[in-house]
Amino acid sequence: MGPVSDSEIEDVFREEYGRAVAVLVRSFGDIDIAEEAVQDAFTVAVQRWPDTGPPPSPAGWIITTARRRAIDRLRSDTAREDRHARAALLQAEGEPIEEGPVRDDRLRLIFTCCHPALAINVQVALTLRLLGGLSTPEIARAFIVPEATMAQRLVRAKNKIRDARIPYRVPDPVELPARLRPVLAVIYLIFNEGYVSSTGQHLARGDLCAEALRLGRLLAELMPDEPEVLGLLALMLLIDSRRHARTTNSGDLVLLADQDRALWDRALIAEGQSIVRGCLRRNQPGPYQIQAAINAVHSDAPTAAATDWRQILQLYDQLLAFTPTQVVELNRAVALAEVRGASDALAVVETLDLRDYYLFHAVRAELLSRVSRNEDARRGFDAALALTINPAERTFMERARNALPE
Repeated sequence: MGPVSDSEIEDVFREEYGRAVAVLVRSFGDIDIAEEAVQDAFTVAVQRWPDTGPPPSPAGWIITTARRRAIDRLRSDTAREDRHARAALLQAEGEPIEEGPVRDDRLRLIFTCCHPALAINVQVALTLRLLGGLSTPEIARAFIVPEATMAQRLVRAKNKIRDARIPYRVPDPVELPARLRPVLAVIYLIFNEGYVSSTGQHLARGDLCAEALRLGRLLAELMPDEPEVLGLLALMLLIDSRRHARTTNSGDLVLLADQDRALWDRALIAEGQSIVRGCLRRNQPGPYQIQAAINAVHSDAPTAAATDWRQILQLYDQLLAFTPTQVVELNRAVALAEVRGASDALAVVETLDLRDYYLFHAVRAELLSRVSRNEDARRGFDAALALTINPAERTFMERARNALPE
């Protein structure tokens, strides 16, 4: 195999970072040691691979190199009577093969990071950083908070894990359900970052969507009697089924109503709808199942005009009962506009306090245009553009703004 480019090494980083960190956390029991060692290994890869080409198993090479680097560093620290280094080295050198209900290293690290001693939003942020390899700006965007705020949360989370000696172990089966909520949030946020990427020139990042789906399938296999696990998997399958129709050949965004439905992945739709039907038979509804049902209704419609918006509105009413958030209210307003008209939907949107959320301004601008308040709509699109990072979304909004009548 020939030399490798920096972009190819970056692809390996995106694909393998989470697994490498998870393996080393298991080996050494320490987040910082694991992250530093994996970063060291990728630094060596950047130096060597452009000349030598990648090894036959890039992932295995990264993990092996990182483990050696960590052990070398710990032996040096041990010589200086560093108790922490000695403990980590002893764990790595005597690492047992652990058997338990979570057999995948990445999934195991998600559960162990989601410890009750950490606030849920911190659990989610930390596991996004470690498992998905997401940068601090990407995670901050997912949480709709400033980058500096998210950076502080991540540092505090690592310090708390270290100071409280929170163990990295597989939770007992009786503990798994209590850890479920943040785990589901992690997987869905990874999927969302893949579906609308906050970095790069493209709308989506297929690697993150694929990772989220992989984790979702593993979790469904691990916890087949948890309806919300199945609901999340169905939701991601149904959303991902539309991936090839979401952009033109030139990368421009295509809204759901304008998509070529012949491009939708019917196998993913069939799988997602089958899971939704199974959830309905269980009759234990939850937020992810309801969102999956909403997307199942969309996937049922042969054309945009045939969409059963009344059923979707009813499902949003149910979702609000479980998740009474303003973001859900905003999404419900989109359905309300189709059922009762833009004026009724706009009245709801105007009551929401989501000024830092770009989709709030985009939805509001669209509704304003429908009621011929074009100057207000222009200002709304301007506000949305000021908060929008993804280039494909920016291009779409700029065109929508420029298409408004004077």
